[in-house]
Amino acid sequence: MSKLVGYRRPLEGTQPPYLHPPYASSLKRAPLRPLVPLAPTLSEITGPRFDPALVGVAACDLTRQHSGEPLGERIMVSGRVVDEDGEAIAGTLVEIWQANAAGRYRHRMDQHDAPLDPNFTGSGQSVTDADGQYRFVTIKPGAYPWRNHANAWRPAHIHFSVFGPAFATRLVTQMYFPGDPLLAFDPIYNCTADEEARQRLISQFDWPTTVPEQALGYRFEIVLSGRRATPWEESK
Repeated sequence: MSKLVGYRRPLEGTQPPYLHPPYASSLKRAPLRPLVPLAPTLSEITGPRFDPALVGVAACDLTRQHSGEPLGERIMVSGRVVDEDGEAIAGTLVEIWQANAAGRYRHRMDQHDAPLDPNFTGSGQSVTDADGQYRFVTIKPGAYPWRNHANAWRPAHIHFSVFGPAFATRLVTQMYFPGDPLLAFDPIYNCTADEEARQRLISQFDWPTTVPEQALGYRFEIVLSGRRATPWEESK
């Protein structure tokens, strides 16, 4: 995601390629020919704008979307969305989706032999405030098998979508947790070649946002463009 003027391309290796053979699905998804750039029109580089008042409490608190409490470890996930100069991106829509504490998504295609939680859907929305801040209350997701290779397991992660300032600027990434031993074996995490860039995908444990007797806090800062950009899925 970039500014329309003065955008600096990310350094080579800091963004994941379309084709990464260890990630088996990319063999079918990667384009076979060079991409054709299209000049954006006015409708693609402007609007819409999101009003924080439209997002209810349950949208950003995934533990309050049903009649009962979901199972698992409650966590707080928060951070800022900024541009390459550190300026806040206010009023942008941030969405998350994730597996439950047992490592299963509430989706018909997920047939993993793990229980579904009737009190956890696994998706939420937040709109950044004037300082670019967002915040979610959720359950720490579990790891799960995914058949990419022999004995393949995805590390615990939360999917993030950031809408940005216009229709054409939506970007998607994944947030991981510190100290996860599965990261070293995960081809999706490791498809970003640059080690420093990969580290930007790992959240940081955060005492200031940890709620006593309720939930641990994690911070995940999101940089939309430039040399310090967060690695984005299939972004070029």
